Amino acid sequence: MFLLNSHKSGRHFLQIPGPTNVPDRVLRAIDNVTIDHRGPEFAVIGKAVLAGMKKVFKTESHVVIYPASGTGAWEAALVNTLSPGDLVLMAETGHFATLWKKMADKLGLKVEFLPGDWRHGANPAQIEARLACDKEHQIKAVCVVHNETSTGVTSRIADVRRAIDKAGHPALFMVDTISSLASIDYRHDEWGVDVTVSGSQKGLMLPPGLSFNAVSEKALAASKTARLPRSYWDWQEMIAINSTGYFPYTPATNLLYGLHEALEMLFEEGLDAVFMRHQRHAEATRRAVRAWGMEILCKNPDEYSSVLTAVMMPNGHDADAFRKIVLKNFNMSLGQGLTKLSGKIFRIGHLGDFNDLTLCGTLAGVEMGLSLAGVPHRKGGVQAAMDYLAESAAKEVTASIHAEPSLIT
Repeated sequence: MFLLNSHKSGRHFLQIPGPTNVPDRVLRAIDNVTIDHRGPEFAVIGKAVLAGMKKVFKTESHVVIYPASGTGAWEAALVNTLSPGDLVLMAETGHFATLWKKMADKLGLKVEFLPGDWRHGANPAQIEARLACDKEHQIKAVCVVHNETSTGVTSRIADVRRAIDKAGHPALFMVDTISSLASIDYRHDEWGVDVTVSGSQKGLMLPPGLSFNAVSEKALAASKTARLPRSYWDWQEMIAINSTGYFPYTPATNLLYGLHEALEMLFEEGLDAVFMRHQRHAEATRRAVRAWGMEILCKNPDEYSSVLTAVMMPNGHDADAFRKIVLKNFNMSLGQGLTKLSGKIFRIGHLGDFNDLTLCGTLAGVEMGLSLAGVPHRKGGVQAAMDYLAESAAKEVTASIHAEPSLIT
């Protein structure tokens, strides 16, 4: 039975910070015949996506792919490396850091949760000080969310690595990149990360359903003595058969087709260009927010996220009521505030398959929605963003002209 008056012309603007819009190329790749996941054709795809993900993680070590959400990859990281009662140090950076902490509690780990205000990233100095006090090395792992999707705050992972090294502590270092991978520069090997967690539905431009662990040799060694129960998540079985391009159980075949195509798109654009594009769109969004006279949730400019911007609502105005008005009138979804930020912020996603015109349409919907909702603001946010984007484009054109060899002889 069809709902009356349900059709809305034009495409839906899905501007939450994930799942993101899936490109047509990826959708067409997924919409293909399912093949034998034990046959020779599948092995070619399996080897290709595993190699491609190593490039995205910037690692020479192992990458494991699960048919699961990012939550599954969280669990895999913990159960493969730790034993019941192990002490884990985590940083409270937002809703998703809190969920990872709750999972660790349920698995029988002891968690020390460094308190945070949800407006800053993980504090490297605080982590260093705590590790320096742990003379007996009771802390077995340090877990940090790289880009906190609930707040638009990015933690400085290289600085956290340096803090661990300064403390001379042997703890494993685990990082959640679910909303940052393939959108923000990330370096698993260079930054000395032992387990990196990620998912398919954000920077990788896929539907939800794939999750990833990038695993260092140190983490792999830890998995051989770790005693938390694991079966489905076991790295050893996955890695043993992955070298042939296969998986120990039925993989998400059609999503792997999509991953193969998404990796092709990322490498065609170039990862550095992808990161620069995300930075440009984030800065344009922040300029719009400031022009509206509104406040960005993230307090430290060094921790601004390139994949989303969380905007604080003025006192007396409800962010969820505003979001409903935007959805009803402009067919655009904005991210909601989660748990203790509920009703206090809205989140603008600007990641994945995204360009300048999409951003301008998004910001126009926000600005019109602010007016309809009666939220106090100044006009001109969209214009401020457009001015910045045009200026950036002009600089890129000039740079490309100077970089090209002269055709005049």
